[in-house]
Amino acid sequence: MRTEIPRPIISVLADNLPDLETHATLNSLFLYADAPGESPEGNKNAKVQEWLLRVNKESPKPLVVLGKLLEKYMELPEEDEISFFDTYAKNRLKENQVFKEKLIKILSRYNLTYVRGGNIIVGSTVSSQNLKDLIQEKDIPAINLEFERALKSVDSEPLEAISAACNILESICKVYIDDEQLSMPSKQTLRFLWKVVSQDLNFDPSKLQDDDLKKVISGLYSIVDGISALRTHGSSAHGQGRKMYKPEPRHARLAVNSAHSLALFILETWNHNKIK
Repeated sequence: MRTEIPRPIISVLADNLPDLETHATLNSLFLYADAPGESPEGNKNAKVQEWLLRVNKESPKPLVVLGKLLEKYMELPEEDEISFFDTYAKNRLKENQVFKEKLIKILSRYNLTYVRGGNIIVGSTVSSQNLKDLIQEKDIPAINLEFERALKSVDSEPLEAISAACNILESICKVYIDDEQLSMPSKQTLRFLWKVVSQDLNFDPSKLQDDDLKKVISGLYSIVDGISALRTHGSSAHGQGRKMYKPEPRHARLAVNSAHSLALFILETWNHNKIK
């Protein structure tokens, strides 16, 4: 789904970028972000506003352009990476840090999140971002594809998001089984894949001493059963019968976020076991 840059975000950029950039660096910034057309005429404030409105009107993916525009302000260096004697750079860093906080707040207001690498996504969570980082570390394209699909379709196509949530977990389980050279189950659906992975990672609640942790780990099995059932009965992965399931975006978001939390726990445990 094509999402335009909200007008209040355009206003924040038009008010702040002129204080941080020259005409020349603004031109370079917008060209780097693949903003359409030539540089607009006028002062810097008018230039930023007009160019962003043009992005909304002409660009097939306005949020992609926005992500590239914000990259230099969202991925700032640490203060200790700047020379102690470079006062100018330190002052610029402080200005950019203030601007970054403004950007985070305005993006959050419109359910947008900046993700490292110049990406803006809709409705992400902290665990989703951590999962994305772990997936990229392991370089698993199939999982990354489903992760992006789930995030993008939660609001517009909740049934697709539920299907993707299940696919995320299935993909992770299959990769784990392959990499760890385990026996692939004859039925490669989530419940059967999860059984192999959970046993190998020692997720059996009965083996835990802490009663509270037992309850949490037991919940992982409920997540798998619930997401599998949602996908079977309501998602686009299966044909609908007489009784139509119509999950709302909040239901899809619950399924996707649950899948993300479980996936993150699997990957973190996998990494933890590797460095033991």
